Amino acid sequence: MAWFIKTEFFTPQAKDLSLEIRRSHIARHRLWVSELNKQGIIALSGYLVDENHVPGGGGLLILKADSYSIAKSIIKNDPIILAELVTWELHEFIQIIGPPIIESQRG
Repeated sequence: MAWFIKTEFFTPQAKDLSLEIRRSHIARHRLWVSELNKQGIIALSGYLVDENHVPGGGGLLILKADSYSIAKSIIKNDPIILAELVTWELHEFIQIIGPPIIESQRG
């Protein structure tokens, strides 16, 4: 199993949506991440803030999967991606130093 990191940024069209509509999309994304974890797929999601804790720097999803292609097939079902609200990239994280990251009993 390997770790993958999806970076994402809202599109200009998403930024033009009302806060209420964006929040509804984010709620669907959070539910999707919760469902992944219930299925035994380790996934963590969050957003980035600046030094003043103001959001807008994008978001990250960290995922454990057997391969890049499997990780990508999972990521493509993210409701925010399906709604075309973000641009995104997926990368495998290859750790070279430091303590083991995000250990889990589900392994």
